[in-house]
Amino acid sequence: MLFVRNSLCIQICEDRKIIIELSETVGINIIGAVISYILGVFIVPMVIAFSKKEGLVDLPNERKIHKKPVSRIGGVAIWTSTMLTFLILVLLSYYPYGSLVSGMLLGGSLMFLLGLVDDIYNLDAKFKLLLQILIVTVVYCLGVKFDTIFNPLNPTGDLIHLNAWASYPLTILWVVGISNAVNFIDGVDGLAGSVITVNAITLAIIALAMTPPNPISALIAFILAGSMMAFLTFNFNPAKIFMGDSGALFSGFMLASISITGIMKSATLAILLPFIVLAVPIMDITYSSLRRIFKGKSPFVADAEHIHHKLLKAGFSQKFTVAIMTAVAIFAGAIATQFLGILSIRHYVYYILIVLVLMILLSLFDVFTKNKQ
Repeated sequence: MLFVRNSLCIQICEDRKIIIELSETVGINIIGAVISYILGVFIVPMVIAFSKKEGLVDLPNERKIHKKPVSRIGGVAIWTSTMLTFLILVLLSYYPYGSLVSGMLLGGSLMFLLGLVDDIYNLDAKFKLLLQILIVTVVYCLGVKFDTIFNPLNPTGDLIHLNAWASYPLTILWVVGISNAVNFIDGVDGLAGSVITVNAITLAIIALAMTPPNPISALIAFILAGSMMAFLTFNFNPAKIFMGDSGALFSGFMLASISITGIMKSATLAILLPFIVLAVPIMDITYSSLRRIFKGKSPFVADAEHIHHKLLKAGFSQKFTVAIMTAVAIFAGAIATQFLGILSIRHYVYYILIVLVLMILLSLFDVFTKNKQ
């Protein structure tokens, strides 16, 4: 009887310790998201003013749906607010160091620079793809890579451990694919930013709910979500700024690397969850690539037949199109978190409701400002 009582006390103490540590981690994540949001709200207007002054705007054409020139280097604001937040957290001693962080931050910065050069000089698609592969090769050497894959023949047993010959091409395919998939959905005001925000929060919650949790990946995801929400303040229809390739490639790379470092290194079925979480960009890039290939065209040639273009042609407004695809992202995230239990689902619902309320308030603020003008 005494042994059972002692075991129960030990278990209660351990559970309480885990809860306290998780609460502290969640607090740090919220701080990171708030800092990145506040920084972004101040940085985005400066980027808009600079891009207009220097002529770094996206001009309307037959493939695009906007009717006037719009700043196309929003990625500068997203990347800057994200990196400055990391610096602030380091100075505040809140930053959880880890061996994979350098690869994620370096790779994200290189992807951002590549996208920025493309936004300014319009690089050849195949050359850009080659540079993306080289960037992922660098971060692969720093540890951001697939170590294992799920074994469908033995779902309850051990995972398949990969050697370099299998790990490297899978890592390239995943990171480059997700980076470009996010770029593909950036065709409607507020769409990419909304989907990225939902995806980042979902990956963060899964990273925290796993056993053991991965606070580093969760923190990066929350910071990215905060930066993206600041960008969305100025990106909802009609947009004052576009994220451009710099923002899309940076955000896509971060989502892909967060999923690898935070979830796919797990020794459980959770390794499959990023495929559910990132359903919207994965569906779009798969649909677009196959459609172009079946038509005898290069999958790298841009067109106006993405899923969001189909919804617009069906008669839906830009805002309703964003609402539909964001709802799909939320639903996919809910399915993914359901695999991790009721606790994660509850937190997921809380965070998503907060995000939706903030997005609605941002939209109303934008409408109020226009009417006042």
